[in-house]
Amino acid sequence: MRSFAPAAMVLAGFLGAGLMPAQAEVPDVLKISAIPDENPNELLRIYSPFAEYLEKELRMKVQFTPVVDYAATVEGLSAKRLDLVWYGGFTSVQAVRRTNGTATRLVLRQEDAEFKSVFIARPGSGIKSLQDLNGKTFAFGSVGSTSGHLMPRYFLLQAKINPERDFKQVAYSGAHDATALWVESGKVAAGALNFLVWDKLAQTRKVDLSKVNVFYTTPPYVDYVWTARGDLDKGLMEKITAAFLKLDYAKPEHRRLLDLHRTKKYILADDADWKGTEEAAIAAGLLK
Repeated sequence: MRSFAPAAMVLAGFLGAGLMPAQAEVPDVLKISAIPDENPNELLRIYSPFAEYLEKELRMKVQFTPVVDYAATVEGLSAKRLDLVWYGGFTSVQAVRRTNGTATRLVLRQEDAEFKSVFIARPGSGIKSLQDLNGKTFAFGSVGSTSGHLMPRYFLLQAKINPERDFKQVAYSGAHDATALWVESGKVAAGALNFLVWDKLAQTRKVDLSKVNVFYTTPPYVDYVWTARGDLDKGLMEKITAAFLKLDYAKPEHRRLLDLHRTKKYILADDADWKGTEEAAIAAGLLK
């Protein structure tokens, strides 16, 4: 499998004329969305300000459109019901495939070039390593989640652990915060989730650290990325990219947005960095 490298800090010609459809368009309303990896209220709290910021920067109407599940973001971009989506690595791969390679990755947080998943369990459960999960109940997040399912599954398989064979039960919570609460409450013995969501839950005391803690952190991999449908106007994609890249943590008005996305800055995306994600999905049996 190809190693996971940080996203290149170069434009790499992703907006080159050869990649653009013949009839690029500027929509009347730019419809943005995000994979539902947290509860709906939290998603609105995070992404409504981004819609407002882009509306100001692009000087056009921008609307945040929530979706019911991960698959809906892929279908929405393919059907042109969505124009710009905050994808996880796996759903980004699915979107590029679904649009015959035209979906265009624009920017990612600097943390997404070196992303991680954490495995959690209840203290005193006897679970201190991946091997200790044998015979236990376990929760992934959403089936379509990179950090809540694909990469945890991939690293389990690398450790010669097959969840369906070796665990007592495999469940899917649907979201990272739900996974943490399932483990905390004892609904499952252990689970895996996005390290940034875990950090937020711990810092805001949304989880009781006397009842749940981290016992394993994965090696780094590339993950989340803002991805546009490929038939958007080239100039509009350039403006969207520039709007994210200009966010400066030293400026209070920008810091609010960056804090919402738990980052200090965005960097340019390089499509080649998601090849490893695609290969991991194939190895894990989630893609053909």
